[in-house]
Amino acid sequence: MEVSATTKYVRVPPRKVVGLARALRGLPVGQALNLVQFSRRKGAALLGKTLRSAIANAENNASLSAEALRVKEASVSVGPVLRRYWPRARGMVSRIARRTSHIRVTLTDEAAGASGGGRPGSVKGV
Repeated sequence: MEVSATTKYVRVPPRKVVGLARALRGLPVGQALNLVQFSRRKGAALLGKTLRSAIANAENNASLSAEALRVKEASVSVGPVLRRYWPRARGMVSRIARRTSHIRVTLTDEAAGASGGGRPGSVKGV
């Protein structure tokens, strides 16, 4: 069974979160929480918050055990861009783009081998 959680309109650029989200895919929930907790990246706290929400959804809404869950998908999509302006010399202006993200974490209770997890051509443990 799959359970997901989404955090929308997060004030962090997607490029600062997508690398960590890619590292979470396929990990058991305990390892994923450790990775997020001890990461120094800016989006780690936001990704951890979404991951904990997905775990709570699995336990409370689907009656699943947290020990049996794996991260099936962790994706970051582009949200709306807030446009701000910064004054420059000679009365000109520069535009600043404040990017936002939508973070989605999907958990599953199925084994990773059954769904064919991992990227094609990748070797685990190397």
